[in-house]
Amino acid sequence: MQKVLHICIVSHNGYGAISGGTIGFIGGVERQTSLLARWLVGRGHKVSFLTWDEGGPTEEMIDGVRVIKICRKDAGLPGLRFFHPKWTGLNAALAKADADVYFQNCGECVTGQVALWCRARKKPFVFSIASDAECIIPHEGLFTRRERILCQIGIRNADRIVAQTERQRLLLRNHYGREATRIGMPCPEPADFFYTPRHGASFGRVVWVGRVWMEKRPEWFLEIAEACPEVQFDLIGPGFSTAEYGHCFSDGIFKRAEAVRNLKVHGALTRDQVISFYKMADLLCCTSKYEGFPNTFLEAWSLGVPVVSSFDPDGLIEEKRLGIFAADPCDLAVGIRKLFEDDVLYAEHSVNCRTYFEDCHRVDACLSDVLSILEQTASIERA
Repeated sequence: MQKVLHICIVSHNGYGAISGGTIGFIGGVERQTSLLARWLVGRGHKVSFLTWDEGGPTEEMIDGVRVIKICRKDAGLPGLRFFHPKWTGLNAALAKADADVYFQNCGECVTGQVALWCRARKKPFVFSIASDAECIIPHEGLFTRRERILCQIGIRNADRIVAQTERQRLLLRNHYGREATRIGMPCPEPADFFYTPRHGASFGRVVWVGRVWMEKRPEWFLEIAEACPEVQFDLIGPGFSTAEYGHCFSDGIFKRAEAVRNLKVHGALTRDQVISFYKMADLLCCTSKYEGFPNTFLEAWSLGVPVVSSFDPDGLIEEKRLGIFAADPCDLAVGIRKLFEDDVLYAEHSVNCRTYFEDCHRVDACLSDVLSILEQTASIERA
């Protein structure tokens, strides 16, 4: 008989994803953690899910998942709120969950905070890597020394670490001397979708999906659209500005995009709305400086949509012919034209995408491996 495990998943920005709404920030990490939470509950396990307080009761049940609110993201006094109520609120929520094992995805200051709390209370902690940058010292995606130090503390003190790619495993070993278990990223197929092979695209539609933020390099997408006036481009994703760090990057991107005639900006959309765009699109474009294993790739590949990208996880795009890998906007534009001008080549890449998705990223297979790690970690004896 299966032992019921109580797992606490820490996902500060995850309320929108777990509740099915559009409030707050919903990215790949949030979709992954909410998918894991629901899947674990569906297998008979108990799950607590810690998030920012974005309204409603301080604790609620959503699809069998116990959602515990930490505090409002903007609560407290500037300069002090990091410690109280954010850190104190997180500690209180971790204690309230009182789980068998704790899980957190994405290297940030929270990684260290959770690790320190778990270490002090002899609770097991599993950390999951979300991007290559987290495996490198210093983490270039974090803004302050405090964040970088806490992230390093978390990675050094996690009981087990899950990686998305072989590259992440090697980076982690080289920079931290830590080992990680590589597990494929799960991706659910769109509801009521029946796959049929795609044929030539004939200068159709290219979609870009993500946070409109610096490491995603959306300005490259604008350049590509300008270089391919015969193609329709769609930019989907929330703007990302933060007064705390004085960045208004996305505002400039949206302003510049207004002048690109063959490009439409759609802002933040629900997953179902994004899937509708994938179904209409012929290619997904990624312009990121670094990533982990993008959910957007899996969502596109599940529909047979090839990817034209500046990032190639473990060289899969080139090795398995799942699209085009290129290092700059000019060559990405060349890649788009190459696939659109050759119907046979496009159809081959499209079939490869679907085949690879079916072989490597089915939800049950991937999340069963995550559950095994959680069970093994929960059983660790502590002095």
